[in-house]
Amino acid sequence: MSIETKLTEAREAYHALLTGQRVVRIQRDGKIVEFSEANKRDLAAYISSLETQAGGAGRRLRPGRVSW
Repeated sequence: MSIETKLTEAREAYHALLTGQRVVRIQRDGKIVEFSEANKRDLAAYISSLETQAGGAGRRLRPGRVSW
């Protein structure tokens, strides 16, 4: 499974947790891993790790500042 595929799966799982799904499952290192509201920080850390492995691909850009 490619890094991009893993990243997409992890982001979708995180979104599901944030929108009320109680438990989400993803494949990680060949195993099915469950995440819940209680450990969503672990899932966020996993997403960050995947983003780093992907060289920052797909990272959200922070809003720019407006100067007058």
